[in-house]
Amino acid sequence: MAKYIAQIIVLGAQAVGRAFTKALRQEIAASQEAARRAGGGQQGDKSAESNLRTGMTLEEAKQILNVEDPKNLDAIIKNYDHLFKVNERSNGGSFYIQSKVFRAKERLDHEIKAQQTRQPPKQEAAEATEDEPQSRARQRR
Repeated sequence: MAKYIAQIIVLGAQAVGRAFTKALRQEIAASQEAARRAGGGQQGDKSAESNLRTGMTLEEAKQILNVEDPKNLDAIIKNYDHLFKVNERSNGGSFYIQSKVFRAKERLDHEIKAQQTRQPPKQEAAEATEDEPQSRARQRR
């Protein structure tokens, strides 16, 4: 009898161990995928910070406001105004949905600010590209 109980315990421990290992591998893969999507490094850190601050990811915010490109300010503002007004409590709307719309716009605003700080001003970037071919030509001589 004790032999069977020991076998059951061993088999149960093996099953739990395999399930734990599988779950751990899936979590590591999901974490790596999230880091890849966020861009990794400092950009990924800023994206994760914005996700925590607003409570939603960039993809979720784009879905809520029905925008493809977070750089399209006109579409963001137009969709935000419409959805916010439609979900007004005085019109019988949902405060929860209105809050989600507000947080989505807030998340997209964070992303726009982050992109503006990452990119150099256009004039400096244009000057840098103009200078580069000349310096390469000088190096060849």
